[in-house]
Amino acid sequence: MSGRAAPDRSEGQEYEFGPWQDLFNGRDLSGWRPIPRTPAPMYPGGPYHADVYPGYAEKCGTTSGKWEVSGGAIVGGQEPPGGLGAYLLSEAVFGDFELTFEIKPDWPADTGVILRATELGSQGFQVLVDHRQSGGIGGFYGNGIGGFHALAFNVDVSRDQAGRPTALVVEDPKTTREPVTAAKRALLRHIPRPEDFLAAWRWGDWNRLTVRCVGRYPMLTSYLGDLKLYELDTGMIDWPDYDREATAGLLGREGHIALEVHDNDPGLGDGRWGPGAVVRWRNIALRSVVTG
Repeated sequence: MSGRAAPDRSEGQEYEFGPWQDLFNGRDLSGWRPIPRTPAPMYPGGPYHADVYPGYAEKCGTTSGKWEVSGGAIVGGQEPPGGLGAYLLSEAVFGDFELTFEIKPDWPADTGVILRATELGSQGFQVLVDHRQSGGIGGFYGNGIGGFHALAFNVDVSRDQAGRPTALVVEDPKTTREPVTAAKRALLRHIPRPEDFLAAWRWGDWNRLTVRCVGRYPMLTSYLGDLKLYELDTGMIDWPDYDREATAGLLGREGHIALEVHDNDPGLGDGRWGPGAVVRWRNIALRSVVTG
């Protein structure tokens, strides 16, 4: 594995992991392919996004985003700017694993990594890296599997006298554009203290995120560096339109890893993805759980 290895953790000793496998060679996009946004049900058997959001279907398939390798990192952006966004999908599929990566998103940029993703890229368990106002980092979202949203607080930025963002802060609930509800918090088995998260996050620099995904109805656990962030038992989720059996049937026990570039929706516009913004990934590696 390239770079600094994610530390072994005491709560993971019940799993035996195989060796680290690099998923990105630092030179080109070998092992990955761009995937455009494609019309898909909002949950198995449910309505399509295109049925709910006017104009969505017309934009689907028109772009696969802008993906390149620069400075030893995958760089993802919208193409064209203000476009629909897209995914970068791993060629390989994985079952039970621990995934680690370093990420450096611009502000604002709404991104994430989708686990056990289908060939569409947009269906799976997303680790949130919503680096924008009212966004959450390290929580989980049910992409195309019911839209559950599991996190405990949102982020915003402090600004200098010139209006330039200088650091992450916890968002004031009175000004939020996406409230963190009691139902979202109740999904989680573990949440971090906001002050611990802010102390660990390095503004304008690379941050290492690690996520563990284990089980038919996976237990999802996220970390920022050595700090445990969130833990979600997807077999115990109580959320409208989420069905664990239908989700397991759709995704199976193995799936792709998908990196996301989000679109600019009518609600947040440039507040979701700033003009010319990009997000960068490097030192992407995975180790699988060894089964007997």
